[in-house]
Amino acid sequence: MTIQHERATTLDVPPPSTDAPLPPPRERRSGGILGLVVKIVLLGLLDAFAVWAILIMAGLQMWVPIAITVVITGIINWIYIGAGKRLPAKYLTPGVFFLLVFQVFVIGFSGYVAFTNYSDGHNSTKSDAISAIESTGAKRVPDSPVYQVNVLKKDGTLYLLATDEKGVSSIGTTDQPLSPVDDPTNVPGYTTLQLSEVLDNQSAIADLRVPVSDDPQDGFLRTDDATTAYVFRSDVVYDAKTDTFVDGNGVVYSDNGKGAFASESGKALSPGWKVDVGFANFVKAFTNPQLSGPLLRVILWTFAFAILSVLLSFALGLFLATVLNHPSLRGKKFYRVLVILPYAFPPFLSGLVWAGLLNPQFGFINQVLFGGAEIPWLTDPWLARLSVVLVNVWLGYPYMFLVCLGALQSLPQEVDEAAKVDGARAWRIFRSIKLPLLLVSLAPLLIASFAFNFNNFNAIYMLTKGWPRFTDTTFDIGSTDLLITMVYKVAFGSGGARDYGLASALSILIFILVGVISVIAFRRTKSLEEIN
Repeated sequence: MTIQHERATTLDVPPPSTDAPLPPPRERRSGGILGLVVKIVLLGLLDAFAVWAILIMAGLQMWVPIAITVVITGIINWIYIGAGKRLPAKYLTPGVFFLLVFQVFVIGFSGYVAFTNYSDGHNSTKSDAISAIESTGAKRVPDSPVYQVNVLKKDGTLYLLATDEKGVSSIGTTDQPLSPVDDPTNVPGYTTLQLSEVLDNQSAIADLRVPVSDDPQDGFLRTDDATTAYVFRSDVVYDAKTDTFVDGNGVVYSDNGKGAFASESGKALSPGWKVDVGFANFVKAFTNPQLSGPLLRVILWTFAFAILSVLLSFALGLFLATVLNHPSLRGKKFYRVLVILPYAFPPFLSGLVWAGLLNPQFGFINQVLFGGAEIPWLTDPWLARLSVVLVNVWLGYPYMFLVCLGALQSLPQEVDEAAKVDGARAWRIFRSIKLPLLLVSLAPLLIASFAFNFNNFNAIYMLTKGWPRFTDTTFDIGSTDLLITMVYKVAFGSGGARDYGLASALSILIFILVGVISVIAFRRTKSLEEIN
């Protein structure tokens, strides 16, 4: 009876329901309030930064960036305030955001600049160019009377209250010529700036150009010390009605549609302004005789440099990894440390050191290894190319050694042993078994290494600066220049005007070349994986 009673009691107890609500997650029980507070604070900071950026862009009338900022900020708030199905987006949003900022935006902005004439002398707006031309052409009238001035302010605009030598007082600003005032000590609606306010507005006061009259030929007043002013007259006078400049000889300079005021003879006033030029920069890169020939040579050398660097560094790294992975070799750890030492030095510092070692007059290599011979390692075009390839292999083989060593150690030993049983020798095992298996895992790294060496700025610029220079062009382009160093020289070099539009067009060319090659290479890698 006792057993039956216990059995009945046991059977009467209902099994635990699987539909019962689960206890709240640990993070909801312990850190829910803290997590909510952190979320609110971070979103508040983000929204505050977005509002500040919107106010700045509104002052610059950047309406499209404002709309993009509002949309992105709204999406981020919607993702992080919500829950449930939005959880994956919370983890993806930071990565996507930084991808857009550091990759997509950079490529998009470079693409935009590539279709403009953005360069030295064409880096601002048309109104800024007009002001700069008027300012640079302004000269003080030799017999100009001296005006005693005070700086006044009204509705946020600065005015000059000028009194001539006869005691006649007038007031005016940049957009309003001088007009007489009855009592210079009491000008209704205006406030006189005190010394501290004058010091705070020095640049704005120096930029004031107050027309003497409605006739531009009469000149304008300008002051440098906020106490005295003189009459200045520009060599060229701008006529807003016709949108032209006229110089003292009556030559008319009009908008030529290319971001500059030019005369009929082609003479242009400087500076100009930024305008869209379509594909002109791309056309210039391949049609300008000073640029097209050197550009083709630079492209061929860039491919040769990248391919040779990858192949030689991979071959040397794989050879050392195979040797130092031998099970019977003693002192492997010590040798491996020695092999990877070049990887521990900064590339730009190594480039400078090698530039000293290869110096033809007092370099260690010529003076010690070759008995004082003056071998032009860095001044002869072909020797310079050989030098940069060898130095780059020296810098790159430790990386290949590390990845090849790791890949070799991950290969299954059973395959190697089975091949030995079948009578295969070491070379046949390496060529037919190990190398194909290594390429399956290392091919993406080789593609990445090719892309890196395609844009290896440090190895070239720190060692040779792209020289020796080509003799058939006025551009600062040389025998060892890669596309990336050529872009740098066009954009920031000292050999002439900095042409950001042309440099951006060449950057887009680099992007296209690397992208196409990477796509083709990854497809080959995929077929290699399928074969193996």
